[in-house]
Amino acid sequence: MPESTGPHLIRGARPLGGDPVDLLFADGEIAAIGPDLEAPEGARVVDATGLIALPGLVDLHTHLREPGREDAETVASGSRSAAMGGYTSVHAMANTDPVADTAGVVEQVWRLGREAGYCDVRPVGAVTVGLAGQQLSEIGAMADSAARVRVFSDDGICVWDALLMRRALEYVKAFDGVIAQHAQEPRLTEGAQMNEGCVSDRLGLPGWPAVAEEAIIARDCLLAQHVGSRLHVCHVSTKGSVDIIRWAKERGCDVTAEVTPHHLLLTDELVESYDPIYKVNPPLRTAEDVQALREGLADGTIDIVATDHAPHPKEAKETEWSTAAMGMVGLETALAVVQQTMVDTGLLTWAQVADRMSTAPARIGRVGGHGRELAVGEPANVVLYDPAAPVGVDGEAMATKSSNTPFRGLTLPGQVRATFLRGAPTVLEGKIN
Repeated sequence: MPESTGPHLIRGARPLGGDPVDLLFADGEIAAIGPDLEAPEGARVVDATGLIALPGLVDLHTHLREPGREDAETVASGSRSAAMGGYTSVHAMANTDPVADTAGVVEQVWRLGREAGYCDVRPVGAVTVGLAGQQLSEIGAMADSAARVRVFSDDGICVWDALLMRRALEYVKAFDGVIAQHAQEPRLTEGAQMNEGCVSDRLGLPGWPAVAEEAIIARDCLLAQHVGSRLHVCHVSTKGSVDIIRWAKERGCDVTAEVTPHHLLLTDELVESYDPIYKVNPPLRTAEDVQALREGLADGTIDIVATDHAPHPKEAKETEWSTAAMGMVGLETALAVVQQTMVDTGLLTWAQVADRMSTAPARIGRVGGHGRELAVGEPANVVLYDPAAPVGVDGEAMATKSSNTPFRGLTLPGQVRATFLRGAPTVLEGKIN
């Protein structure tokens, strides 16, 4: 757990990429902002010349694996990885062992996050008991628990039964919750190994059609509108999905959506290497899909970037393609990938990055104290980022327990230099504090 600290004076940071100013953090809040601030007695001064200050990032989609799969990740190790990536709050997905489908399990995850102290951990509750898709879980009990769960998802498995999905959407209305759907029609993806298209045809691998994602999204948008509830679509990956979500928003559906960093950068052509590092659910898609996802994120059709950080032990990925686990780690590289794909291409400003990676996910997840503007009196949840510090990606050097990054060997354009959680530095000078 990071040590408690006194005041911190941040010299010369650029809030949201604007003009440089000083920021004073004291008593967990932003105490002052302005040029040439005087350092209080005992304050630690941090030189932030050239660094961009953003509100601490919020991830709506993180797999922390604990309880049950601590060989891949723990709440503590995942929290450290999150802090290294600039995150001050993450949502821990429910596909643990045991599944987070009761008040007891979500409270365990919540308490582990508090003990670790590197970021605020908000558990996601399962929609159905055991992720089996047969009956609703203890949704109300999880919402009323100490963890105050507001996001529910069977992520990794689609809630395929339309009646069950309707009941879940109706249930969460009582406490302003949201159902986060993993959109994958199971009958259309039986045995699927990669995106269905030219590359799968060449490689002879069973294809994963875009319509399997798009059909579920269309159905669920209509269900959410019918019952007047909130729907969130996880890891959108196809051009058609972007079109459907745009249509649903135009007709007044209360739907939000996320895209992952890896779907903003990588394409299915990488699968030609047969390297299981590129095996993920939903699969990497085509260059046309990638461009549509970027445009959707830029115009607000896609609301947020979420990592879908999915750590696995080496033996689960260092095997033949057909038997390898699906998933990629992403907390520590997300901001740099967004810079490369969205900022350096002119599609987003840094202020819009703050919205897509902090403000909007905090709003969707109903996370208090995060995603706030950088203003006096607001919680000092802040990340300092150097956009001009290229770094080579080395999975073995990451804070996460797993090394299954699809960006290994790539040079990304920037790096997190410091992360503050309520004024306490969890990361300083690019290292865990």
